[in-house]
Amino acid sequence: MTTLDQPESNSELEVRAIAAERLTFFADAVIAIAVTLLALDLPVPAGDTNGEMLRSAVEHRDGYLAFGISFLVIASHWRNHHRVFRYVTRLDSRLTTLTLGWLFMLVITPFATRVITGNGAFQFRFGFYSIVQVVAVVLFALMSREIERKGLSRPDTPTEMHAHTFLRPAGFTSGFLLSIPVSFLTSYSYVCWIIAPMVVRIIRRAQDRRAAQT
Repeated sequence: MTTLDQPESNSELEVRAIAAERLTFFADAVIAIAVTLLALDLPVPAGDTNGEMLRSAVEHRDGYLAFGISFLVIASHWRNHHRVFRYVTRLDSRLTTLTLGWLFMLVITPFATRVITGNGAFQFRFGFYSIVQVVAVVLFALMSREIERKGLSRPDTPTEMHAHTFLRPAGFTSGFLLSIPVSFLTSYSYVCWIIAPMVVRIIRRAQDRRAAQT
């Protein structure tokens, strides 16, 4: 057993790195399953003529829109995970638990997508979907904080990576949270999911430019 005064051997470092790599592979597999489940729920247009098929596709437009939004949401989660975990070389129990909770939210996303495309009780359906995404974003932010706080990543990890990791979720979180009360006013409240991240992205770029000038 290593102590604070005794550095880890190369074999121990290798075991820890393999464990971190296995968790990353597992996350990739779970996300792939989530995307697959999302696609399986796509409604198939019906009809004997081109016109009937087209009308059927138009009738299912809400389902296709929900699929597109959910795919982009899951893809964004995966990109952030890939951006952070490619530097991770060690794990602790808290990071593993947070990762499993985050993956659970992503697996629920296809179900939440089916819920949001249902009929009636729009505010409840919309709120449920938004809360699932908020929880996922918060869990990922906690994962990033744990990595930074415990020094679980490589020494050459960019210093600004974790700051950006917190800023990106801030956009998604604010967008999803804002959309819940807006859903009581309009069915186009999902626009908040697009606008809020764009605003945060503009802020982040402005901060990067100021940092480059100093």
